[in-house]
Formats: sequence, C-alpha cells, structure tokens
Amino acid sequence: MSKILKFTQFSMRDLFVAAAPTIALIAGVCLLAYWLVDPAPPRTVRLATGQENSAYEEFGKKYAAALAKHGVKVTLMPSAGSSENLKLLKAGQVDIAFVQSGSTNEEAAEREGLTSLGSLFVEPLWLFLRETKGKKPITQLSQLRGMKINYGPKGAGSPRLLRQVLELNGVEKGEVERFSLANTPATVELLEGRIDGLVFTSAPEAPLIQMLLQTPGIKLFNFTQAEAYARKLPFLSHVVLPQGIVDLGRDIPSEDYNLIAPTATLVARDDLHPALVDLFVQAASSIHGGAGWFSQQGQFPSAKYTEIPVDSEAAKFYKSGPPLLQRYMTFWLANFFDRMWVVVVALGALILPLSKVVPPLYVWRIRSRVYRWYGQLRAVEQRVEEAQEETRMQVYEEQLKRLNEIEELVNQVSIPLSFADGLYGLRSHIQFVRKRIQFLMGEASPVVADAVPV
Repeated sequence: MSKILKFTQFSMRDLFVAAAPTIALIAGVCLLAYWLVDPAPPRTVRLATGQENSAYEEFGKKYAAALAKHGVKVTLMPSAGSSENLKLLKAGQVDIAFVQSGSTNEEAAEREGLTSLGSLFVEPLWLFLRETKGKKPITQLSQLRGMKINYGPKGAGSPRLLRQVLELNGVEKGEVERFSLANTPATVELLEGRIDGLVFTSAPEAPLIQMLLQTPGIKLFNFTQAEAYARKLPFLSHVVLPQGIVDLGRDIPSEDYNLIAPTATLVARDDLHPALVDLFVQAASSIHGGAGWFSQQGQFPSAKYTEIPVDSEAAKFYKSGPPLLQRYMTFWLANFFDRMWVVVVALGALILPLSKVVPPLYVWRIRSRVYRWYGQLRAVEQRVEEAQEETRMQVYEEQLKRLNEIEELVNQVSIPLSFADGLYGLRSHIQFVRKRIQFLMGEASPVVADAVPV
C-alpha cells in the first residue's frame, strides 16, 4: 500500500516546502497589519467616578462588573465630581469619566479631544435645607441670603451650577456663606445643625439622597420655577419627583417636587479603542435602560441631551444596536473577526502576486531531485575524459562502479507521476554513459592478434 501511495500525481510535502517562504511572508505582513493598523483593545481602562457614596461611585462599580465579564478590568478613579473628571480627561490621567452636562461646550470638547458616549440619566440639583421651627418655609432662592450652604467640594459639578442658578435670582457672590465640604461630611454637618443646607447634583440612587429624603427635619427645596430655569439654561431639564415615589406607604414625599436637572454624560478621550466604546455603550444600555424616577423605559442612554459630540461608534449603537458579530459571539472573538478585515485587505494585496511564485518553486523543487544527479553524471563523464593512458582502465572501472551507485540511488527517488518523464530520462542517460564507458574499455583492452605467416 505504501508503495502505491508513493506514486501520486501531486506532492503535498513539496508544495508545502515550496510555499513555506510565501506563507511566512504573508503571515508576517498580516501580523504586522493586525497589530499596527488596528491594535487590539487594551485589557484595562481607567474610569473617573465621583465622591464617596455618590451615584457616580455606585454606577462606576456597575460598569466595572459589566466589563469584567468580558475580560476588561475597569480601574475606578474617585474624584470630587464632574469638573475634576473633566480635568482628568483633558490631562490624560483617565480614559473615560462621568461628566455633568453644562460643564463644557462643543468647541472646547473637540479642542481637548473629548467625545461623548451618550447621556445616561438626569441628575437633579438637590437642595436640602434644615427646617427651623417658627420660620417661614423657603420657597425662593433669594431667601438663602445670609445662610450657610454647602456648595460641594472644588471639582464637583454642583458649585458651578448653584452659582449660575443663584445669579439668575440676583444673589451675588458672598451673600450666601459658602462651604466646600465633600458630600458625606456635609451631610453630617447638616444633621448636626452646623450648616443650613447643602446641594447635590446626583441621580436619586445615591445613598445620601435616599437617606436625606427620608430624614425628619430635612426639607427638599421645590423649584416651582423649574420650567423657567430650563429655558434660561438650555442644558437643564425640568423634572418632577412624584408624590410617594420614595415610600408609598409613608407617602414620601407628600407632594410632587419640581426639580431642575442636568444630565450625566459618559465622556471619553477620542483615542479610546472603538471596541471599548462598544462595550461601555452596551453596559450603559443595560445599566441605565430601565425606567427610573425621572425617565421612561428606554429613554436612556441616549445620543441626546449632550453638548459634546457623540462618538461615531456610540452613534451607530444608538441607531442600529450592538455590532452584528457581538450579537452572536463573545466580545473578544467578535473583535478578532472585525479586525481580520484589515488582514483580508493585506492578504488580497499579497496573495495574487505571490501565488504566481509558488508553482514555479514547486516545479523547481521536484525537478531538482532529478537535475542534481545530472551533476553527478557529468562528473563521471569528466573523469573518463580526463583519464591518463596509463591509468585509463582503472578509471573506467571506478566510474562504472560509481554509475552503479548513482543508479541505485536514483531508483530510490520518489517523484510525482506528472514529473516521471524526467526520472526515466535520467535513467536512460545513465545507461547511455555506461555503454560509452564500456565501449571505451573495449577499445583500450590489449588485443592478441593472430600470427600472420611471412
């Protein structure tokens, strides 16, 4: 059976050896294109969140858990809030961050190389005030003059927003005693009565918001002119905290509250890998896509409500949903096939010209098994031609022996049947050289002549 298999029309082994340099060259170019033209997404990403016990911190943990399922580690970077997050992004110290709308504008964002992955949720301006017996409830922000109010730490989004709102009410800088404590210590100060109020800009999921909404003696300010604020400051929305939304059984709150709210936006550097953009937007859809206190099912995440230009990959998601391959494959496998398009282009540029090189190399390799014996055959002929008269017979005998060795080795050569003509030609030429040497030996042999009578 092995002898039958040896005589085939085609030699896969020889084809592989002939094509190996071409394959290696194509593989090298493809790997170079794979890594340089469209690099693999990094396995780690830095996300700037917010203060302790803030909604940004809570959502940051959810994003970290969501991306960990795909093998991407999210390093959470605590901060004072939106303004500091924006600075961290501009400095390149983080890759992505939560940023409050109104913190920047389109021109500045493009100049700093920032892009939006969409708005995530509304985060109302929560103004909590300590109730004092015998004093009239505060219904206008102008009544805050002379009070001790915590604006929030430097770097948070609330101080800037509160200043804008107070200016609209004619409250000048210095007319309100400002504190700049972080949210948790400010809450302690409020409960201890050492300040009169504090301000948050946060989603209602923040633990401190939940606690203060249910704390006796602490009153949430009702922005009865919320619609006017939204018209004056376009990045704000008028939202309503419905009666009983906190606790229906205890009717908390006991009435509807009008609030003004910017939106929280996921902002990234424009060099964030497109595959990671897809992951973050898909995670955002899972985390923020449900109905909430201030949003309907599917309202967020959204390409709306953001003054920062939306990333092209994120815009595709909001228009068409997840990439096709990611609907049926794991993230890394889908990303691999997406990036393989670069390799396909490289292959298309290489395979056609290089494919013309392989067949001649294959033919040359097969025929070289025969051709190299012609060199041996020519060496035998040369030795015969150069033989000296006194050693001629000895040389002839040696070269006949060498021819026998060559013929025995040639008989062991395995060659595809389509090239058998060359092998049989070689055998004929060996026989031809043998007959020539035998003829020369006959001429050189001493001849015993018959005696001729005189």
